[in-house]
Amino acid sequence: MSSEVLEPATEEEAEMAAVAHQCLVLALDHSKADHIDVTLDLDGPGHAAPVLKLPPRALHLLAHVLRSMAAREPLTLVPHEAELTTQEVASFLNVSRPFVIKEIEEGRLKHRKVGRHRRIAFEDLQAYQAASRESSRQALDELARVSEDAGFEF
Repeated sequence: MSSEVLEPATEEEAEMAAVAHQCLVLALDHSKADHIDVTLDLDGPGHAAPVLKLPPRALHLLAHVLRSMAAREPLTLVPHEAELTTQEVASFLNVSRPFVIKEIEEGRLKHRKVGRHRRIAFEDLQAYQAASRESSRQALDELARVSEDAGFEF
């Protein structure tokens, strides 16, 4: 998998990220522009300050990264077309590798074989995760309905 893992930020980095996140969110909230110019301040005489033209979608992603850094949470960026190993899927879902294998063997998680190894497309992993969340939501709704019918109050 070609991914980038950002370890939790140091306390100093978290503070800088929190301030940068607030500034970026304020700029994005008040802008309807199709791009935002960012001027880079390069110290030293004779350096022209380059201007970056950034699309708001890229800045929203950057805001998400900064929010995670400010909270000192690890963050993994995974390209949408990436294929993951069963161990990477297990780490992503915070489950065991044998659980992932069981889900594959029971047909709930799509995969393809590369030699003897299984590979799961990130897109299929997202679909599996969405289906799993929906199934859990429906089970909770049913449990609430049964509890109400039985006269239990929350």
